Amino acid sequence: MKKREIIIGTRGSKLALWQAEWVKSELQKLNPDLKIELNKIKTTGDKILDVPLAKVGGKGLFVKEIEEAILRGEADLAVHSMKDVPTDFPTGLHLAVICKREDPRDAFISGVKGKEFHINSFKELPKGATVGTSSLRRSCQLMSIRPDLKIEQLRGNLDTRLRKLDEEQFDAIILAAAGVKRLGWAERITETIEPEVSLPAIGQGAIGIECRVDDDFINKLIAPLNHEETSICVRAERACLKKLEGGCQVPIAAHARLIKMQDSGYKIQDKDMHRESFIVNHASGLLVLDGLVGSVSGNRIIKSRIEGDPKDAESLGIKLAEDLL
Repeated sequence: MKKREIIIGTRGSKLALWQAEWVKSELQKLNPDLKIELNKIKTTGDKILDVPLAKVGGKGLFVKEIEEAILRGEADLAVHSMKDVPTDFPTGLHLAVICKREDPRDAFISGVKGKEFHINSFKELPKGATVGTSSLRRSCQLMSIRPDLKIEQLRGNLDTRLRKLDEEQFDAIILAAAGVKRLGWAERITETIEPEVSLPAIGQGAIGIECRVDDDFINKLIAPLNHEETSICVRAERACLKKLEGGCQVPIAAHARLIKMQDSGYKIQDKDMHRESFIVNHASGLLVLDGLVGSVSGNRIIKSRIEGDPKDAESLGIKLAEDLL
């Protein structure tokens, strides 16, 4: 491949820089002579920290300025957390690659008092305990299980949120496990919350790469970083989100997983639906997609599940959304 210098557009947070550096490293492993620079860009979501995301309004709060930089030629590609990426792109740009997913689950992190009293789960928090989260999705599901807890807004980068917890501004906080693990803070996690309890955000744990549609060099360069299984799952989740037309204003969740099969068919036990079904084997396995729409208070939550062939990922996502509407 022709030697060239390229620029990666990224936010300036520790996690965003970790992700951009990871992409840089992977590209240079494949292309040792390639020179790569990072262009750190402050987005609207980075600038407005005193208002809940649901009240800021709009979409693309953490990506718009980076996309504009690509269109101006100030960056060749952008590295995003997939849960921040809208389902529509500016003319001339596209989501070219979805990298291998980290742990998609939410992480419960107990504060100082929790450690003193050996609290190992959010279910063990005392009545009236204060839990910090910036996510309507998390607070909705948490309140549906523990309506006695006090949910308070928690904005800022991961290190800022952990610092606020250590300063005892909260009894506990809930974060995306992927970010905590990527920054080397896995030991801070008190409990990793299973999707059956807290269904993850669309795209949570996955890294996406956006670039110009007509930039053949960049599209070819980054193609090896695409992870097929993650791409199938995340595209199904995003199809559901697009059909629901959800942003940050409504509690929405969707999580897909690909079950690989060796035989012509097999039985699975669906604990949620209390049924057993026989699944015919597909070429790449079975795609199982769970979705949720809820009220902000957590008083009402609608859940649905759909299963099918991975090659129909996006149509399955749309069907799931229709079931939830």
